[in-house]
Amino acid sequence: MTTTLITNISSLVTNDPAQGDGTALGLLTDAAVVLDGETVAWVGPAAKAPAADTTHDAQGKAAIPGFVDSHSHLVFAGDRTQEFNARMSGRAYSAGGIRTTVAATRAATDAELEANVVHYLREALRQGTTTFETKSGYGLTTEDESRALRIAAAHTDEVTYLGAHIVSPDYAEDPAAYVDLVTGEMLDACAPHARWVDVFCEKGAFDGDQARAILTAGKAKGLHPRIHANQLSYGPGVQLAVELDAASADHCTHLTDADVDALAQGNTVATLLPGAEFSTRAEWPNARRLLDAGATVALSTDCNPGSSFTSSVPFCIALAVRDMGMTPDEAIWSATAGGAKALRRDDVGTLREGTRADLALLDAPSHVHLAYRPGVPLVSEVWRRGVRQG
Repeated sequence: MTTTLITNISSLVTNDPAQGDGTALGLLTDAAVVLDGETVAWVGPAAKAPAADTTHDAQGKAAIPGFVDSHSHLVFAGDRTQEFNARMSGRAYSAGGIRTTVAATRAATDAELEANVVHYLREALRQGTTTFETKSGYGLTTEDESRALRIAAAHTDEVTYLGAHIVSPDYAEDPAAYVDLVTGEMLDACAPHARWVDVFCEKGAFDGDQARAILTAGKAKGLHPRIHANQLSYGPGVQLAVELDAASADHCTHLTDADVDALAQGNTVATLLPGAEFSTRAEWPNARRLLDAGATVALSTDCNPGSSFTSSVPFCIALAVRDMGMTPDEAIWSATAGGAKALRRDDVGTLREGTRADLALLDAPSHVHLAYRPGVPLVSEVWRRGVRQG
């Protein structure tokens, strides 16, 4: 395979504490990286870089691992501009708006849904996202959920079955029958296309007992749990996530001390989604509280058409630093290595020998500029699996 030396990097976030300054970021200055096909072959000071087949001059830019976006909802159709406009004019957010997207998604063709997925993935890639998870959840029939997962699986290995997004409108009068569907026929059809099972555990969606039944059924089919937990109110979601060894509890806005302690002591990552709070004018998650307790925190976009229509991890980093109590170093780690932990991956989110060759170059001398210069498109180059993206 052809090797590529990327050199003249002003500062390099490796997320490898064995490198550089010895912090969690493993920050190197005057650095270089050697890529060998799809993997990283060497990381270190530019002055000590080995020879390679080709050389790429980073021109003094900062470099970071590619972002790992561990929570998105990209298989959808339709538009909810009117809902957003009404909300920004004073109407409160609730889970019920999902039904609008369900109707549009059911009516869309496979080609239309796939075109949407490709569009938003390209948009995210331009902004530095090289690994992403995405979910079903806007079909809520066996046929529509399974086709959503088939479409998603053509573009990522991180696919999540979310038949339990809300109770299907078709079962509004019989939620128990819908849970039976989600844990039975629908699960059977969807499990072959997914790695994860998820549930929206919230008032207006699924309660703790229903969520437990859905996640347990998914585990029995070989899917690992993750959960939408404690977004709109206090609830059982976080405790259930830790009990079932879910990879992540996502949102984590309303937490008791017991919830924080459970996350700190368990293996479940607290995935924070500041785009949702921004787009719904809701209370911000308290990242500082979680970090100080020792919990592992990830940052993700929650890209979806209703409550967080952004594919920009840099935007979420800026929000997390400004409004959630994170330092710039903590935010960049959470959006890269933290996202990898939320997907139980060790081959992405870090730049060290043997990891996947995913990185982004910033039109800035430091990763801190992602928070320091909010809204500015600082990602100037993206390398994914060792290939520079056009």
